[in-house]
Amino acid sequence: MSGLASILVVDDNPKYLKDALPMYGYDVSVAEDGLEALKILKDAEPMFDIILLDVMMPNMDGWDTLKAIRSNKKTEHVPVIMITAVNEEHKIVSGLRTGADDYIVKPFILPNLLARIEAVLRRSRWQNESSSKKDKTLNKDINIDALTPKEKEVLELLAKGATNQDIADKLCVRDVTVKTHLNSIFKKLKVSNRTQAVLLAMEINLIN
Repeated sequence: MSGLASILVVDDNPKYLKDALPMYGYDVSVAEDGLEALKILKDAEPMFDIILLDVMMPNMDGWDTLKAIRSNKKTEHVPVIMITAVNEEHKIVSGLRTGADDYIVKPFILPNLLARIEAVLRRSRWQNESSSKKDKTLNKDINIDALTPKEKEVLELLAKGATNQDIADKLCVRDVTVKTHLNSIFKKLKVSNRTQAVLLAMEINLIN
């Protein structure tokens, strides 16, 4: 493979990504359902750099496919970006718990997806260079006790899929106060967005 990275697109309607991604230098293979994807992954050598995994598919959906990927020693560390529909967004936290590295909601614009792919690949490559284990070196620098009780409460609500307004209503504070808490959480956890904060918090058992 000679592209920037090798991508397995798992989607029952893969034509758009199959046609578009090679234009940006990626080597693309396609599976049209989860069962086909697992067969391809079983024989893949070398392993794919990243998997784009649609949720709604026949035979085996994205969530079950993700569980199978994470339970296999050969594929457990392969980065996965979930592709979900708007009405499935409430399941994202469950997907992150199962082992998704990121997600994108359909319909999406290609530059957004490309940016997410690049970000996930950077993290994956950095992790591979830093350690052969799943534990992330970055986490060693995290001071859990630095979060205040209120910030931990905000983070727990965030992990349940709450919006800023939901958190503000729950805690009886203004929206701007929630934003202040979030900015402080991001800084202390050394992350840049909500998804990364929730994922990291679960990895270090800060939230259940």
